Amino acid sequence: MNQQQRSALLDSSLRFPRPSGVHFSYGTSGFRSDASLLESTVFRVGILAALRSIQTRSVIGLMITASHNQVSDNGVKVADPSGGMLTQLWEPFADAIANAQDPSSLVQLVDDFMEKEGISLDGNFSAQVLLGRDTRPSGMTLLEAAKQGITSILGPNAIDMGIVTTPQLHWMVRSRNSGFEASEQNYYDQLLTSFRSLLDYCPGGGVNVNDKLVVDGADGVGGEKLEMLKGRLGLSLDVRNSGFGLLNEGVGADYVQKEKVVPRGFGPEDAGKRCASLDGDADRLVYFSVIPNSHKIELVDGDKILSLFALFLKEQLSILTEPEDGKSKSSGEVSLVTVQTAYANGASTDYLKELGLQVILTPTGVKYLHEKASEHDIGIYFEANGHGTILFSDRFLSWLETKNAELSSTSEGSNKHIAALRLLAVSKLINQAVGDALSDLLLVEAILLHKGWSIHTWSQIYQDLPSRQLKVKVLDRSAVKTANAETTVISPAGLQDEINIETAKYTHGRCFVRPSGTEDFVRVYAEASTQESADLLAHSVVTIVDRYLGFH
Repeated sequence: MNQQQRSALLDSSLRFPRPSGVHFSYGTSGFRSDASLLESTVFRVGILAALRSIQTRSVIGLMITASHNQVSDNGVKVADPSGGMLTQLWEPFADAIANAQDPSSLVQLVDDFMEKEGISLDGNFSAQVLLGRDTRPSGMTLLEAAKQGITSILGPNAIDMGIVTTPQLHWMVRSRNSGFEASEQNYYDQLLTSFRSLLDYCPGGGVNVNDKLVVDGADGVGGEKLEMLKGRLGLSLDVRNSGFGLLNEGVGADYVQKEKVVPRGFGPEDAGKRCASLDGDADRLVYFSVIPNSHKIELVDGDKILSLFALFLKEQLSILTEPEDGKSKSSGEVSLVTVQTAYANGASTDYLKELGLQVILTPTGVKYLHEKASEHDIGIYFEANGHGTILFSDRFLSWLETKNAELSSTSEGSNKHIAALRLLAVSKLINQAVGDALSDLLLVEAILLHKGWSIHTWSQIYQDLPSRQLKVKVLDRSAVKTANAETTVISPAGLQDEINIETAKYTHGRCFVRPSGTEDFVRVYAEASTQESADLLAHSVVTIVDRYLGFH
């Protein structure tokens, strides 16, 4: 680092002193905290994003959001060139610079890191960082801090994309690095074109049994965007909580999924309607229907969204790959997998297996799900909380384009040709960078129209097994070591044997424990055929864990 760069970095850093007594840790959500504590951290992430752009010679994204957290919080995270999350290899650097005690320490850390990574500020590459923020009042101040961080590295450009959903910013980064235009309008154009294509290919015009969709926008950015977009969708759509109330307060996908009650602005009068809920930055989606004469709901969560997507894609692949003589199917040439964590309801896993699909379990966390899904031709992943997407490999898309061109010339309009067109439309509608509530919602709507299903028909494809989640305070969470995607405890010795003995007492019993990623707790998940049994199993295992690891 030359003297001019060192001076620029030092001068900028002096304007953003680190708050005392706070430790920041970069996780799946990036950095999150009370917004009043974040200016120095966002400034420093701006530095990181600029360096990442220089090192990768690619456009990088920086998103200011705290998703489903309360409105007084905010956060910041980085989108890598693929549009996915920041590589885990850079997370220790993110932690180090966020927690550097003073400007001199920060400059030295940056200098050392640049040398270690071979990052040269030779000016041969015009680095670019796309900036986005959600609707939180603190967003504008933090945006300015991010810009200051980016431009404290001499050369990079900070490009403000305005108020956008988190998935929109990730999509923009992915598209820009793929050589495409990547404005917010480009995003809408791609969504609308592919969505209309899917509607055009619906059998018999795809009349839904219950055509009104009511969406809870969490009073966040997703609600505002959907309100703008709804006139162009051709759907009967009512958007509530679209930005005039308090963000995430009694609204949003996280609230609905956890509390299993109607969000603010919904009530018994909505019984029978098809309802959906976005989260604060529109990267999660759940559906629900209101139970008559109550404020409780029948939840259709991420597991059922995954099941719907998997069912549709499997059907289209089967049509496309069926030999003309109809004797056998060759869809085995295409690798279609579903990816879940151990928190997925056991009934959903059983349903997917009954469809003949491969189900792969990964450790908890979107980064593990996304990575595993990317290893296959088509990988579908979702968490129960409604975060998920579909990934299509370049190899598969190239094969599909070729197949479509071939069918277009030999049997245009045939079932096979329409199946190919549907799959191509799905690949363009879905956001392959990250889970995206807006694109996921449009795909759900297209599939329900295609199948002529009401939300109740969809909800009944399987019945969730009752479950219970608890946590146990322990002396040291690191004493728990797991294997098999966190479903088996390998340390302390003997703990898994006792869990197995307890689980075997219950019909459809399933239980696993895993250490918390952030606190000295061990989390317990239990399932069984009745709620009473699931509760008993969970509490019994809590007692066992406490005996092994608690305060004695």
